[in-house]
Amino acid sequence: MTQVRVRFAPSPTGFLHIGGVRTALFNWLFARQQKGTFILRIEDTDQSRSTEESIRAILEGMQWVGLDWDEGPFRQTERMDLYRHHAFMLLEKGQAYWCVCKPEELEARRKEAEAKGVSPRYDGRCRNRDISQPTSDAALRFKAPQSGQTVVDDLIKGTVVFDNTVLDDLIILRSNGYPTYNFSVVVDDALMGITHVVRGDDHLTNTPRQVPIFLALGFPVPRFGHLPMILGSDKTRLSKRHGATSIMAYKEMGYLPEAMINYLARLGWSYGDQELFTRDELIQKFSWDHVQKSAAVFNPDKLLWMNAEYIKTGPPERVAALLVPFLEQAGLGEQVKEVSAEWLAQVVILVRERTKTLVEMVEWVKPYFGRSVTYDEEAAKKFLTPDVAPVLGRLLERFSALPTFSKSEWEESFKQFVQEKGMKMGQLAQPVRVALTGRSASPGLFEVMEVLGRERILWRLQQGVERAKRGQA
Repeated sequence: MTQVRVRFAPSPTGFLHIGGVRTALFNWLFARQQKGTFILRIEDTDQSRSTEESIRAILEGMQWVGLDWDEGPFRQTERMDLYRHHAFMLLEKGQAYWCVCKPEELEARRKEAEAKGVSPRYDGRCRNRDISQPTSDAALRFKAPQSGQTVVDDLIKGTVVFDNTVLDDLIILRSNGYPTYNFSVVVDDALMGITHVVRGDDHLTNTPRQVPIFLALGFPVPRFGHLPMILGSDKTRLSKRHGATSIMAYKEMGYLPEAMINYLARLGWSYGDQELFTRDELIQKFSWDHVQKSAAVFNPDKLLWMNAEYIKTGPPERVAALLVPFLEQAGLGEQVKEVSAEWLAQVVILVRERTKTLVEMVEWVKPYFGRSVTYDEEAAKKFLTPDVAPVLGRLLERFSALPTFSKSEWEESFKQFVQEKGMKMGQLAQPVRVALTGRSASPGLFEVMEVLGRERILWRLQQGVERAKRGQA
Protein backbone atom coordinates (compact mmCIF):
# COMPACT_ATOMS: atom_id res chain seq x y z
CA MET A 1 0.00 0.00 0.00
CA THR A 2 1.24 3.50 -0.81
CA GLN A 3 2.21 5.45 2.28
CA VAL A 4 -0.74 7.47 3.53
CA ARG A 5 -0.45 11.21 2.95
CA VAL A 6 -3.29 13.43 4.14
CA ARG A 7 -3.73 17.14 4.59
CA PHE A 8 -5.65 19.80 6.43
CA ALA A 9 -6.14 22.83 4.19
CA PRO A 10 -7.98 25.70 5.93
CA SER A 11 -8.66 29.10 4.37
CA PRO A 12 -7.36 31.93 6.60
CA THR A 13 -10.49 34.03 6.50
CA GLY A 14 -11.31 34.03 10.23
CA PHE A 15 -10.79 32.02 13.40
CA LEU A 16 -10.15 28.27 13.39
CA HIS A 17 -13.62 26.70 13.60
CA ILE A 18 -14.12 23.62 15.76
CA GLY A 19 -15.54 21.88 12.67
CA GLY A 20 -12.21 22.47 10.97
CA VAL A 21 -10.36 21.10 13.99
CA ARG A 22 -12.45 17.93 13.82
CA THR A 23 -11.58 17.54 10.12
CA ALA A 24 -7.91 18.07 10.95
CA LEU A 25 -8.17 15.60 13.84
CA PHE A 26 -9.63 12.77 11.75
CA ASN A 27 -6.91 13.27 9.13
CA TRP A 28 -4.24 13.41 11.84
CA LEU A 29 -5.49 10.24 13.56
CA PHE A 30 -5.52 8.35 10.27
CA ALA A 31 -1.99 9.53 9.41
CA ARG A 32 -0.63 8.60 12.83
CA GLN A 33 -2.36 5.21 12.80
CA GLN A 34 -1.02 4.37 9.34
CA LYS A 35 2.48 5.77 10.06
CA GLY A 36 1.74 8.26 7.29
CA THR A 37 2.25 11.97 6.75
CA PHE A 38 0.02 14.82 7.90
CA ILE A 39 0.40 18.04 5.91
CA LEU A 40 -0.79 21.54 6.81
CA ARG A 41 -1.60 23.76 3.85
CA ILE A 42 -2.94 27.31 4.06
CA GLU A 43 -5.27 28.07 1.15
CA ASP A 44 -4.81 31.82 1.03
CA THR A 45 -5.48 32.70 -2.62
CA ASP A 46 -8.61 34.66 -1.69
CA GLN A 47 -6.81 37.99 -1.40
CA SER A 48 -9.89 39.91 -0.30
CA ARG A 49 -10.54 37.72 2.78
CA SER A 50 -7.26 36.05 3.78
CA THR A 51 -5.35 37.69 6.63
CA GLU A 52 -2.08 37.10 8.46
CA GLU A 53 -4.02 37.28 11.72
CA SER A 54 -6.17 34.34 10.62
CA ILE A 55 -3.07 32.34 9.67
CA ARG A 56 -1.67 32.90 13.16
CA ALA A 57 -5.01 31.83 14.65
CA ILE A 58 -4.90 28.59 12.64
CA LEU A 59 -1.37 27.77 13.76
CA GLU A 60 -2.10 28.65 17.40
CA GLY A 61 -5.26 26.56 17.40
CA MET A 62 -3.51 23.54 15.90
CA GLN A 63 -0.65 23.84 18.36
CA TRP A 64 -2.99 24.22 21.34
CA VAL A 65 -4.83 20.97 20.62
CA GLY A 66 -1.55 19.22 19.79
CA LEU A 67 -2.21 18.37 16.14
CA ASP A 68 1.37 18.49 14.93
CA TRP A 69 2.07 18.45 11.20
CA ASP A 70 4.87 16.65 9.37
CA GLU A 71 5.12 19.01 6.40
CA GLY A 72 4.19 22.65 6.02
CA PRO A 73 2.62 24.96 6.64
CA PHE A 74 2.53 25.53 2.88
CA ARG A 75 0.89 28.68 1.55
CA GLN A 76 -0.81 28.73 -1.82
CA THR A 77 0.27 32.29 -2.50
CA GLU A 78 3.85 31.00 -2.57
CA ARG A 79 2.97 28.40 -5.23
CA MET A 80 1.36 30.59 -7.90
CA ASP A 81 3.84 29.64 -10.62
CA LEU A 82 2.92 25.96 -10.16
CA TYR A 83 -0.77 26.65 -10.75
CA ARG A 84 -0.14 28.77 -13.82
CA HIS A 85 2.26 26.17 -15.24
CA HIS A 86 -0.31 23.39 -14.92
CA ALA A 87 -3.12 25.59 -16.22
CA PHE A 88 -1.15 26.29 -19.40
CA MET A 89 -0.36 22.59 -19.68
CA LEU A 90 -4.10 21.96 -19.97
CA LEU A 91 -4.39 24.76 -22.52
CA GLU A 92 -1.63 23.21 -24.65
CA LYS A 93 -3.31 19.79 -24.46
CA GLY A 94 -6.60 21.26 -25.66
CA GLN A 95 -8.28 20.60 -22.30
CA ALA A 96 -8.68 24.26 -21.41
CA TYR A 97 -9.65 27.36 -23.37
CA TRP A 98 -9.69 31.12 -23.09
CA CYS A 99 -13.00 32.72 -22.21
CA VAL A 100 -13.48 36.41 -22.99
CA CYS A 101 -17.03 36.71 -21.69
CA LYS A 102 -17.31 39.79 -19.51
CA PRO A 103 -18.53 39.50 -15.89
CA GLU A 104 -21.66 41.54 -16.60
CA GLU A 105 -22.51 39.26 -19.55
CA LEU A 106 -22.10 36.17 -17.40
CA GLU A 107 -24.28 37.69 -14.69
CA ALA A 108 -27.03 38.54 -17.20
CA ARG A 109 -26.99 34.97 -18.57
CA ARG A 110 -27.08 33.56 -15.05
CA LYS A 111 -30.20 35.56 -14.20
CA GLU A 112 -31.80 34.57 -17.50
CA ALA A 113 -31.17 30.88 -16.79
CA GLU A 114 -32.62 31.20 -13.29
CA ALA A 115 -35.70 32.91 -14.71
CA LYS A 116 -36.19 29.94 -17.05
CA GLY A 117 -35.72 27.51 -14.16
CA VAL A 118 -32.58 25.89 -15.57
CA SER A 119 -29.17 25.41 -14.00
CA PRO A 120 -27.25 28.72 -14.18
CA ARG A 121 -24.03 27.22 -15.50
CA TYR A 122 -21.73 28.60 -18.15
CA ASP A 123 -23.20 28.02 -21.61
CA GLY A 124 -19.85 27.19 -23.23
CA ARG A 125 -19.97 29.85 -25.92
CA CYS A 126 -16.16 30.33 -25.89
CA ARG A 127 -15.47 26.57 -25.76
CA ASN A 128 -14.95 26.10 -29.50
CA ARG A 129 -13.80 29.58 -30.52
CA ASP A 130 -10.11 28.60 -30.42
CA ILE A 131 -9.01 31.89 -28.92
CA SER A 132 -5.23 31.63 -28.77
CA GLN A 133 -4.21 35.20 -27.97
CA PRO A 134 -7.03 37.06 -26.24
CA THR A 135 -6.86 40.81 -26.75
CA SER A 136 -8.79 41.69 -23.59
CA ASP A 137 -9.11 40.33 -20.09
CA ALA A 138 -9.66 36.60 -20.36
CA ALA A 139 -10.07 33.71 -17.96
CA LEU A 140 -8.93 30.16 -18.58
CA ARG A 141 -11.69 27.53 -18.39
CA PHE A 142 -11.37 23.76 -18.05
CA LYS A 143 -13.16 21.61 -20.61
CA ALA A 144 -15.28 19.47 -18.34
CA PRO A 145 -16.56 16.11 -19.64
CA GLN A 146 -20.04 16.51 -21.11
CA SER A 147 -21.17 12.90 -20.92
CA GLY A 148 -20.84 9.86 -18.71
CA GLN A 149 -20.55 9.75 -14.93
CA THR A 150 -18.02 10.49 -12.23
CA VAL A 151 -18.15 7.77 -9.58
CA VAL A 152 -16.65 8.49 -6.16
CA ASP A 153 -15.95 5.66 -3.72
CA ASP A 154 -16.34 7.84 -0.64
CA LEU A 155 -14.65 6.64 2.57
CA ILE A 156 -17.67 7.68 4.61
CA LYS A 157 -20.68 7.97 2.30
CA GLY A 158 -19.95 4.94 0.14
CA THR A 159 -20.46 5.06 -3.64
CA VAL A 160 -21.63 8.46 -4.90
CA VAL A 161 -22.46 8.90 -8.61
CA PHE A 162 -22.43 12.28 -10.39
CA ASP A 163 -23.84 12.91 -13.88
CA ASN A 164 -21.20 14.70 -15.97
CA THR A 165 -23.84 16.41 -18.10
CA VAL A 166 -24.45 18.90 -15.29
CA LEU A 167 -20.79 19.86 -14.95
CA ASP A 168 -19.70 23.39 -15.70
CA ASP A 169 -16.63 24.47 -17.66
CA LEU A 170 -15.23 26.03 -14.54
CA ILE A 171 -12.66 28.81 -14.54
CA ILE A 172 -9.24 27.52 -13.49
CA LEU A 173 -7.28 30.74 -13.96
CA ARG A 174 -8.92 34.12 -13.43
CA SER A 175 -8.21 37.10 -15.64
CA ASN A 176 -5.92 38.47 -12.90
CA GLY A 177 -3.77 35.33 -13.11
CA TYR A 178 -5.01 33.86 -9.80
CA PRO A 179 -6.16 30.23 -9.76
CA THR A 180 -9.59 29.23 -8.53
CA TYR A 181 -10.09 26.95 -5.54
CA ASN A 182 -11.09 23.85 -7.49
CA PHE A 183 -7.97 24.06 -9.64
CA SER A 184 -5.33 25.03 -7.08
CA VAL A 185 -6.50 22.33 -4.69
CA VAL A 186 -6.09 19.64 -7.36
CA VAL A 187 -2.59 20.81 -8.27
CA ASP A 188 -1.57 20.92 -4.62
CA ASP A 189 -3.06 17.53 -3.75
CA ALA A 190 -1.42 15.97 -6.79
CA LEU A 191 2.05 17.49 -6.31
CA MET A 192 2.00 16.78 -2.57
CA GLY A 193 1.12 13.15 -3.23
CA ILE A 194 -2.07 13.26 -1.17
CA THR A 195 -3.54 9.76 -1.04
CA HIS A 196 -6.74 10.56 0.89
CA VAL A 197 -8.70 13.82 0.73
CA VAL A 198 -10.94 13.98 3.79
CA ARG A 199 -12.95 17.16 4.28
CA GLY A 200 -16.41 18.46 5.17
CA ASP A 201 -19.31 17.29 3.06
CA ASP A 202 -19.95 20.87 1.93
CA HIS A 203 -17.12 20.03 -0.50
CA LEU A 204 -18.85 16.95 -1.89
CA THR A 205 -20.16 18.81 -4.96
CA ASN A 206 -16.60 19.99 -5.70
CA THR A 207 -15.39 16.40 -6.07
CA PRO A 208 -16.87 15.68 -9.55
CA ARG A 209 -15.35 18.97 -10.70
CA GLN A 210 -11.92 18.05 -9.37
CA VAL A 211 -11.67 14.40 -10.43
CA PRO A 212 -11.64 15.23 -14.21
CA ILE A 213 -8.86 17.77 -13.59
CA PHE A 214 -6.72 15.11 -11.88
CA LEU A 215 -7.28 12.85 -14.89
CA ALA A 216 -6.63 15.59 -17.45
CA LEU A 217 -3.30 16.43 -15.79
CA GLY A 218 -2.34 12.77 -15.70
CA PHE A 219 -2.28 12.51 -11.92
CA PRO A 220 -3.66 9.62 -9.84
CA VAL A 221 -6.99 10.40 -8.20
CA PRO A 222 -6.89 10.24 -4.38
CA ARG A 223 -9.52 8.55 -2.24
CA PHE A 224 -12.15 11.00 -1.04
CA GLY A 225 -14.05 11.12 2.22
CA HIS A 226 -16.64 13.70 3.21
CA LEU A 227 -17.46 14.30 6.86
CA PRO A 228 -21.04 15.25 7.79
CA MET A 229 -21.60 18.72 9.18
CA ILE A 230 -21.70 19.61 12.86
CA LEU A 231 -25.11 20.95 13.84
CA GLY A 232 -26.33 23.00 16.76
CA SER A 233 -29.01 21.82 19.17
CA ASP A 234 -31.72 23.11 16.82
CA LYS A 235 -30.33 20.89 14.01
CA THR A 236 -29.11 23.85 11.96
CA ARG A 237 -25.49 24.34 10.97
CA LEU A 238 -23.33 25.14 13.99
CA SER A 239 -22.84 28.89 14.30
CA LYS A 240 -22.20 31.58 16.89
CA ARG A 241 -25.82 31.61 17.98
CA HIS A 242 -25.23 28.12 19.44
CA GLY A 243 -22.23 29.32 21.46
CA ALA A 244 -18.52 29.57 20.80
CA THR A 245 -17.33 28.03 17.53
CA SER A 246 -13.69 29.16 17.64
CA ILE A 247 -11.31 26.55 19.06
CA MET A 248 -9.33 29.24 20.90
CA ALA A 249 -12.50 30.51 22.58
CA TYR A 250 -12.62 27.18 24.40
CA LYS A 251 -9.05 27.67 25.57
CA GLU A 252 -10.06 31.07 26.97
CA MET A 253 -13.07 29.49 28.72
CA GLY A 254 -10.79 27.09 30.56
CA TYR A 255 -11.20 23.89 28.59
CA LEU A 256 -8.34 21.39 28.39
CA PRO A 257 -7.00 20.61 24.91
CA GLU A 258 -7.17 16.87 25.58
CA ALA A 259 -10.86 17.20 26.49
CA MET A 260 -11.53 19.10 23.27
CA ILE A 261 -9.74 16.44 21.21
CA ASN A 262 -11.63 13.63 22.92
CA TYR A 263 -14.97 15.39 22.45
CA LEU A 264 -14.39 16.28 18.79
CA ALA A 265 -13.27 12.71 18.07
CA ARG A 266 -16.53 11.42 19.54
CA LEU A 267 -18.51 14.01 17.56
CA GLY A 268 -19.38 11.77 14.63
CA TRP A 269 -17.18 8.77 15.46
CA SER A 270 -17.64 6.00 17.98
CA TYR A 271 -16.00 2.90 19.38
CA GLY A 272 -18.61 0.89 21.19
CA ASP A 273 -19.88 2.72 24.28
CA GLN A 274 -16.51 4.13 25.26
CA GLU A 275 -16.54 7.87 25.87
CA LEU A 276 -13.11 8.75 27.24
CA PHE A 277 -10.00 7.98 25.21
CA THR A 278 -6.33 8.74 25.59
CA ARG A 279 -4.69 10.12 22.48
CA ASP A 280 -2.93 6.79 21.91
CA GLU A 281 -6.26 4.97 22.16
CA LEU A 282 -7.80 7.30 19.58
CA ILE A 283 -4.94 6.59 17.19
CA GLN A 284 -5.18 2.85 17.75
CA LYS A 285 -8.97 2.55 17.47
CA PHE A 286 -9.81 5.15 14.83
CA SER A 287 -11.53 3.82 11.70
CA TRP A 288 -13.43 5.42 8.83
CA ASP A 289 -15.94 2.57 9.17
CA HIS A 290 -17.08 4.02 12.48
CA VAL A 291 -17.52 7.59 11.27
CA GLN A 292 -21.26 8.21 11.12
CA LYS A 293 -22.88 9.23 7.85
CA SER A 294 -25.36 11.62 9.43
CA ALA A 295 -24.65 15.03 10.90
CA ALA A 296 -23.41 15.23 14.49
CA VAL A 297 -25.07 17.52 17.04
CA PHE A 298 -22.78 19.64 19.19
CA ASN A 299 -23.68 19.23 22.86
CA PRO A 300 -21.98 21.83 25.10
CA ASP A 301 -23.17 20.06 28.26
CA LYS A 302 -21.42 16.86 27.25
CA LEU A 303 -18.26 18.77 26.43
CA LEU A 304 -18.39 20.42 29.85
CA TRP A 305 -18.85 17.02 31.52
CA MET A 306 -15.90 15.64 29.59
CA ASN A 307 -13.74 18.60 30.54
CA ALA A 308 -14.59 18.06 34.19
CA GLU A 309 -13.56 14.41 33.87
CA TYR A 310 -10.19 15.40 32.42
CA ILE A 311 -9.66 17.93 35.22
CA LYS A 312 -10.50 15.29 37.84
CA THR A 313 -8.44 12.46 36.37
CA GLY A 314 -5.63 14.25 34.56
CA PRO A 315 -2.12 14.55 36.04
CA PRO A 316 -2.42 17.36 38.61
CA GLU A 317 0.94 18.78 37.53
CA ARG A 318 -0.40 19.11 33.99
CA VAL A 319 -3.63 20.78 35.12
CA ALA A 320 -1.65 23.10 37.39
CA ALA A 321 0.58 24.18 34.50
CA LEU A 322 -2.49 24.94 32.34
CA LEU A 323 -4.02 26.86 35.27
CA VAL A 324 -1.10 29.29 35.66
CA PRO A 325 -2.09 31.70 32.82
CA PHE A 326 -5.60 31.95 34.25
CA LEU A 327 -4.19 32.76 37.70
CA GLU A 328 -2.01 35.45 36.13
CA GLN A 329 -5.06 36.94 34.37
CA ALA A 330 -6.81 37.02 37.75
CA GLY A 331 -4.01 39.17 39.17
CA LEU A 332 -2.22 36.39 41.06
CA GLY A 333 0.90 36.39 38.90
CA GLU A 334 3.30 37.54 41.63
CA GLN A 335 1.89 35.10 44.17
CA VAL A 336 2.16 32.23 41.67
CA LYS A 337 5.89 32.97 41.37
CA GLU A 338 6.26 32.49 45.11
CA VAL A 339 4.86 28.94 45.22
CA SER A 340 6.26 25.66 43.92
CA ALA A 341 4.81 23.62 41.09
CA GLU A 342 4.35 20.79 43.61
CA TRP A 343 2.29 22.99 45.93
CA LEU A 344 0.11 24.21 43.07
CA ALA A 345 -0.49 20.60 42.01
CA GLN A 346 -1.54 19.87 45.59
CA VAL A 347 -4.07 22.72 45.43
CA VAL A 348 -5.40 21.32 42.13
CA ILE A 349 -5.97 17.95 43.81
CA LEU A 350 -7.79 19.75 46.62
CA VAL A 351 -10.34 21.54 44.42
CA ARG A 352 -10.57 19.54 41.19
CA GLU A 353 -13.68 17.56 42.18
CA ARG A 354 -15.57 20.85 42.43
CA THR A 355 -14.62 22.45 39.11
CA LYS A 356 -15.54 21.90 35.48
CA THR A 357 -13.22 24.44 33.84
CA LEU A 358 -9.94 26.16 34.63
CA VAL A 359 -11.81 29.45 34.89
CA GLU A 360 -13.95 27.94 37.66
CA MET A 361 -10.84 26.50 39.28
CA VAL A 362 -9.32 29.97 39.64
CA GLU A 363 -12.18 30.98 41.93
CA TRP A 364 -11.73 27.86 44.03
CA VAL A 365 -7.97 28.22 44.49
CA LYS A 366 -7.87 31.97 45.23
CA PRO A 367 -8.23 31.51 49.03
CA TYR A 368 -5.02 29.46 49.20
CA PHE A 369 -2.77 32.24 47.92
CA GLY A 370 -1.31 34.90 50.16
CA ARG A 371 -1.12 35.18 53.92
CA SER A 372 -4.45 36.80 54.66
CA VAL A 373 -7.87 35.91 53.35
CA THR A 374 -10.77 37.93 51.94
CA TYR A 375 -14.06 37.14 53.64
CA ASP A 376 -17.36 36.53 51.98
CA GLU A 377 -19.37 38.98 54.05
CA GLU A 378 -22.45 36.77 54.33
CA ALA A 379 -20.33 33.85 55.55
CA ALA A 380 -18.42 36.04 58.01
CA LYS A 381 -21.61 37.53 59.45
CA LYS A 382 -23.14 34.11 59.92
CA PHE A 383 -20.21 32.18 61.37
CA LEU A 384 -17.64 34.66 62.77
CA THR A 385 -19.82 35.99 65.60
CA PRO A 386 -18.83 37.38 69.02
CA ASP A 387 -20.00 34.26 70.83
CA VAL A 388 -17.67 32.04 68.79
CA ALA A 389 -14.64 34.29 69.32
CA PRO A 390 -13.57 32.78 72.70
CA VAL A 391 -13.76 29.22 71.35
CA LEU A 392 -11.77 30.15 68.26
CA GLY A 393 -9.22 31.86 70.51
CA ARG A 394 -8.74 28.75 72.63
CA LEU A 395 -8.45 26.57 69.50
CA LEU A 396 -5.77 28.97 68.26
CA GLU A 397 -3.90 28.56 71.56
CA ARG A 398 -4.06 24.78 71.28
CA PHE A 399 -2.82 24.79 67.67
CA SER A 400 -0.06 27.28 68.55
CA ALA A 401 1.19 24.87 71.22
CA LEU A 402 1.74 22.16 68.63
CA PRO A 403 5.37 22.68 67.51
CA THR A 404 5.03 21.38 63.95
CA PHE A 405 2.22 20.75 61.51
CA SER A 406 0.94 17.27 60.78
CA LYS A 407 -2.49 16.88 59.24
CA SER A 408 -3.31 13.76 61.22
CA GLU A 409 -2.10 15.27 64.56
CA TRP A 410 -3.94 18.55 64.05
CA GLU A 411 -7.10 16.72 63.00
CA GLU A 412 -6.95 14.58 66.14
CA SER A 413 -6.31 17.66 68.28
CA PHE A 414 -9.28 19.44 66.69
CA LYS A 415 -11.62 16.52 67.34
CA GLN A 416 -10.49 16.25 70.97
CA PHE A 417 -11.03 19.98 71.42
CA VAL A 418 -14.59 19.75 70.05
CA GLN A 419 -15.31 16.81 72.34
CA GLU A 420 -13.95 18.63 75.37
CA LYS A 421 -16.17 21.62 74.63
CA GLY A 422 -19.21 19.41 74.18
CA MET A 423 -19.75 20.74 70.68
CA LYS A 424 -20.71 19.14 67.41
CA MET A 425 -18.08 19.15 64.65
CA GLY A 426 -20.10 21.47 62.41
CA GLN A 427 -20.49 24.05 65.18
CA LEU A 428 -16.77 24.75 65.14
CA ALA A 429 -15.75 23.47 61.71
CA GLN A 430 -17.77 26.11 59.87
CA PRO A 431 -16.33 29.12 61.74
CA VAL A 432 -12.83 27.67 61.25
CA ARG A 433 -13.54 27.10 57.57
CA VAL A 434 -14.59 30.73 57.12
CA ALA A 435 -11.57 31.92 59.08
CA LEU A 436 -9.20 29.88 56.92
CA THR A 437 -10.78 30.32 53.46
CA GLY A 438 -13.16 33.27 53.80
CA ARG A 439 -15.98 31.05 52.58
CA SER A 440 -18.59 28.72 54.00
CA ALA A 441 -17.95 26.07 51.32
CA SER A 442 -14.59 24.45 50.72
CA PRO A 443 -13.00 21.02 50.34
CA GLY A 444 -12.38 18.96 53.48
CA LEU A 445 -11.27 21.19 56.35
CA PHE A 446 -8.13 19.25 57.19
CA GLU A 447 -7.14 18.93 53.54
CA VAL A 448 -7.44 22.73 53.40
CA MET A 449 -5.23 23.02 56.46
CA GLU A 450 -2.68 20.70 54.88
CA VAL A 451 -2.37 23.03 51.90
CA LEU A 452 -2.23 26.21 53.99
CA GLY A 453 0.46 25.02 56.41
CA ARG A 454 1.10 25.92 60.05
CA GLU A 455 2.04 29.59 59.73
CA ARG A 456 -0.95 30.62 57.60
CA ILE A 457 -3.38 28.53 59.66
CA LEU A 458 -2.33 30.35 62.84
CA TRP A 459 -2.31 33.76 61.16
CA ARG A 460 -5.75 33.32 59.60
CA LEU A 461 -7.23 31.93 62.81
CA GLN A 462 -5.95 35.03 64.62
CA GLN A 463 -7.58 37.23 61.99
CA GLY A 464 -10.75 35.16 62.38
CA VAL A 465 -10.79 35.69 66.12
CA GLU A 466 -10.46 39.45 65.68
CA ARG A 467 -13.22 39.50 63.06
CA ALA A 468 -15.47 37.38 65.30
CA LYS A 469 -14.95 39.80 68.23
CA ARG A 470 -16.08 42.67 66.01
CA GLY A 471 -19.10 40.69 64.85
CA GLN A 472 -20.97 42.47 62.07
CA ALA A 473 -19.17 45.73 62.70
